Amino acid sequence: MTQKYTILFDLDGTLVDTAPDLMNAHNHVMKKYGYPTKSTEEIRNLVGQGAGALIGRSIWGQAKKEFHSVDDQKIKAQMSKDFVNYYGKNIINESTLINGVNEFLRWCKEKNISMAVCTNKQEHLAIDLLKKIKIYDYFEYVAGSNTFDYCKPDPRHLTSVVEILGGDLKKSLMVGDSETDANSAKAASIPVILLENGYTEKNTSEIYHNHLIKDFIGLEKIVSTYLKD
Repeated sequence: MTQKYTILFDLDGTLVDTAPDLMNAHNHVMKKYGYPTKSTEEIRNLVGQGAGALIGRSIWGQAKKEFHSVDDQKIKAQMSKDFVNYYGKNIINESTLINGVNEFLRWCKEKNISMAVCTNKQEHLAIDLLKKIKIYDYFEYVAGSNTFDYCKPDPRHLTSVVEILGGDLKKSLMVGDSETDANSAKAASIPVILLENGYTEKNTSEIYHNHLIKDFIGLEKIVSTYLKD
């Protein structure tokens, strides 16, 4: 049965504040390879495009320099592997749900809204985090960075999930916290609900959005206006 509405959620910085555990994993790898560590706030600005991008942007300075040589690629690959291994074992030490998430997901379920996660976290890590933080059962599908041959900001990351759920792009919403989420949703012609203080270097005024929220408290009011359509 086709659901009346579909809501897609980013994960890091949207449903869960994962920055403390990401910081610990990041700093573990940095210390191992002799690079400077970073604070939780600095990590929030770097998250969004996966482990490799996080490591690369951290070392090479906000992705202004790419990995070119074979040695760079080998180092990046090993550091990314070490990061994922450490993070996977310490995924929920300090991570917490964003305020109001549980209540909002419960409300969506009651309204028969179909829900899925579209994240640039690797799929197995995303599923593990969702299960351990006890919200996995709300979602009908979890699409990570390696689920398809593409990921955000490619709009197909979103449109493929809507298609899998039997949904309608014209009856879908995206909830995210960064330009990666916003740009993919905009390209898919899906309205964007943007969280303030997201995992991004940009100000909210620089990021495309239809609605701006502090957290999930009261989000039902915004979503209800779409359900009437």
